[in-house]
Amino acid sequence: MRRNKFLIVILGAMTIGMVAIAEQIPVRHIQRPMQRFMVARSEDGKTIARGEFLQVVQGDEVTMRMTYRFVDGSIDDEETTYVQQGTFRLVRNHHIQEGPFFTRPIDFTVEAATGMVIIRTTDKNGKTHVESKHMNFPKDIANGMVGTLLLNVPSHTTPFRVWMLAPVGGGRLIQLQISPEDEQTVYLNGQGLPATVFRIHPEINGFVRLIARLLGLQPKDVRVWVLEGEEPAVAVIVGQLGGYGPVISSDLVGTSF
Repeated sequence: MRRNKFLIVILGAMTIGMVAIAEQIPVRHIQRPMQRFMVARSEDGKTIARGEFLQVVQGDEVTMRMTYRFVDGSIDDEETTYVQQGTFRLVRNHHIQEGPFFTRPIDFTVEAATGMVIIRTTDKNGKTHVESKHMNFPKDIANGMVGTLLLNVPSHTTPFRVWMLAPVGGGRLIQLQISPEDEQTVYLNGQGLPATVFRIHPEINGFVRLIARLLGLQPKDVRVWVLEGEEPAVAVIVGQLGGYGPVISSDLVGTSF
């Protein structure tokens, strides 16, 4: 299990629950360099994509990249850099989704260190347009880091919330409610291991709810299986990529129930 620790990016986000206070998560498990492989399946069990996860560490700074290559030629590519020093702090996040699997392409960059948001779009003539703006981000903004945070909370943690910036209307600060839901056994390369199942619930309200409906970006809850131990690992994620579209299961290679 120690060798199979891996992080995954969860961007399940079109929420705005402003009433609750999000929180920074203390570093309990130092992240290290690694390479892991994933397989993504549709709800009927068909393999639709292969994924590669790479993580590089330089001092307290971690850069991780998760790339899915779909059988239809689509790409989901997300790179995140953060600092693990006392608590986790986002530096930057760049997420690209393109190809026939995605009804709405995304090229969205969050520069947390400077407060800049950069959105790239391509018009029907193939011309690329770049928009940027400055925003005041909370210190605990978690784009691309939710999987990392789940590795660092106790299995019996109380529900908590994290801030994210969703690629809606030029960028909207939103919240996700995260809570432990169940305990199950997950088999990794034939070995049964205890796992905590976390549920990530998008809290959609007001203006963001209206925009999500208009754009067809209505996210569902995401469930994440985290293997327990001194070096926990995310083994399975069931949900939508980018917070919209069909539900898929993304599993660490060698994982089963």
